[in-house]
Amino acid sequence: MNASFDIVILGLSVTSSWGNGHATTYRGLIRGLAERGHRVLFLERDAPWYAENRDEPHPRGATTELYRSFDELVTRFETAVSEARLVIVGSFVRDGTRVGEWVTSVARGRTAFYDIDTPITLAQLANGEQEYVSAALIPRYNMYLSFTGGPTLDLLENHYGSQMARVLYCSVDPAKYRAIQGRYTWDLGYLGTYSKDRQPGLESLMLDSAREWREGRFIVAGPMYPESIVWPENVEREIHLAPDKHAGFYGAQRFTLNITRAEMKKSGFSPSVRLFEAGVCAVPVISDWWNGLDGLFSIGEEVLISGGVEDTLRYLRDIPDEKRLAIGQAARRRVLAEHTPEHRAMQLEGYLREIDDNAATHTARRNGRSREIDSGLPPRLASERHGQGAGRQVGGETEAHSDRGNLHQSAGTSSRNGGTHRKPASTRVEPAE
Repeated sequence: MNASFDIVILGLSVTSSWGNGHATTYRGLIRGLAERGHRVLFLERDAPWYAENRDEPHPRGATTELYRSFDELVTRFETAVSEARLVIVGSFVRDGTRVGEWVTSVARGRTAFYDIDTPITLAQLANGEQEYVSAALIPRYNMYLSFTGGPTLDLLENHYGSQMARVLYCSVDPAKYRAIQGRYTWDLGYLGTYSKDRQPGLESLMLDSAREWREGRFIVAGPMYPESIVWPENVEREIHLAPDKHAGFYGAQRFTLNITRAEMKKSGFSPSVRLFEAGVCAVPVISDWWNGLDGLFSIGEEVLISGGVEDTLRYLRDIPDEKRLAIGQAARRRVLAEHTPEHRAMQLEGYLREIDDNAATHTARRNGRSREIDSGLPPRLASERHGQGAGRQVGGETEAHSDRGNLHQSAGTSSRNGGTHRKPASTRVEPAE
């Protein structure tokens, strides 16, 4: 390719949101990066199931290119990868370990592994599976960007030898997800691809509630649900909703449901994009509980927690409209203050500055003097052991810098757990959805 790019991302998919949550995550991130002046190239392996369901073939903010094999990837894009300021390889990329070994060998800029499925990845590594990333490859990346924060970051650094593990959650584009007030069609809805480990939560938090409260109106939207599932008569089904339909879907619900995959719950600190989508649409979320949720949203004020039928039905039948609307608006304020594409782009800029600062300090100490370092692959960096997940309360201001589009510019705080979140009050495998 003749064009040069600041950032190259190799991800599962950005063109199709069918059966995965990666596409919307990447779309938000590249939009935030583009608005801050970065030139982004997204490389996607052409897969038939995504080719048949491309709901956004050319996402705004990036040049998107498809490739059919590893050999084609190398032949067409080695120059772009070697010259980029930052190269990111995502989880669930086909032949991901091979791709990562190539990237970390040829890239002269910084490299990162972006794990949108961190607990699943770690479970696979524990079982000896290395298709997407290997234990030996993790230390070769300059940075491990994780969808899971908290203690998992220590595990990545101290056990797997990551040079620098930092959280980079999904985000939501407020231009695409807006609060839509209108006539409610359903009391409670759920949006999510079928997952065996999430199905018990759907049964206990929604379907059992629908069976007990026959006057209630419910809906489940998402593909891949087995035909063997017996749906209550008052539960509607929608097979697939493209992202441009999500806001209207949320807006037609009085409450929406969030259910977390088993590995994500076990690790904690792993928010689903559905929390942010519904939040910015000002729709109150009823969620299962996991450690770290109270570090993202205020329990009872911005999100509701259900442990089963009794809790769910109490929320649906007993919360007055005034309080319900207030919860939705509070969640919207939280998301707009902390979880937009620009926030994620600023975090990534801060992390890049942190890599450079640490590498410069390491080089100066090694040589006994200060000098400008090369942007190539540095020696292994020392693990960061003092990152905090603390941040501001609702209504606080995000620290930002006016020098947009500079990957060397510190943007916000570079705390390993994301920097903008307040401290918690307490402490085939499918890709993330």
